[in-house]
Amino acid sequence: MSTEDTIARIAELLRQSRRILFVTGAGISADSGLPTYRGVAGLYEGKETEEGLPIEAALSGEVFALRPDITWKYLAQIERNCRGARPNAAHRAIAELERRLARVQVFTQNVDGLHRKAGSRDLIEVHGSLDTLHCPRCRYRSAVESLEGRDLPPQCPRCGSVLRPDIVLFGESLPEGAIDRLLATLAEGVDMVFAIGTTAVFPYVAHPVMAAARARIPTVEINPAPTRLSEYVEFRLRLGAAEAMTAIMARLEST
Repeated sequence: MSTEDTIARIAELLRQSRRILFVTGAGISADSGLPTYRGVAGLYEGKETEEGLPIEAALSGEVFALRPDITWKYLAQIERNCRGARPNAAHRAIAELERRLARVQVFTQNVDGLHRKAGSRDLIEVHGSLDTLHCPRCRYRSAVESLEGRDLPPQCPRCGSVLRPDIVLFGESLPEGAIDRLLATLAEGVDMVFAIGTTAVFPYVAHPVMAAARARIPTVEINPAPTRLSEYVEFRLRLGAAEAMTAIMARLEST
């Protein structure tokens, strides 16, 4: 099936659907200027940090507990790279579909907050977000637009402990509530599942796509490169997220 025919078929199925699940990874934010390998941590692909640590170690819960200054050094660099990024056409298309259909849920690995900025509301940010800080010791929480000009590591104004962003660091458990929401959505039933910009290396990311494929629910992968999901999904678009979603929405509008 040609790319044009695939887009037409996806649009036709979307027109018949009421409940859609989007599973997204770093690739959906590529057209917003963010790197794709390991999400925003792709800044460090193939490199060790100045401290001689792999970036996964520097951004781990273990290192944060012992040397929060190291973890915050790289969190700040990642936040600076994300600062000013804006939702692209793919984020906006998903938000528009949420306004049109009975239910559109987004399950994202990304911590960049771009789905929220685009207007998505039924959103599961399984790895959290860089936009909120909290104190592990007391209940202090604070929304932040930027870390620019702040002392690092940031201190809790109430108890003096080191604040941390609402993200899951490497080696930490996923939030149970996020996974429960995803499983509830799958149990209620969906009409289509999209995987956009994710290599799905984590089982909890691959699971909803694989479960839909086994149940013969239409599945769509949008990714320029093959992934572990490619041989299982029904429809594959080897395009960037913004290009693919723009073409799908245009076809949806045209008929």
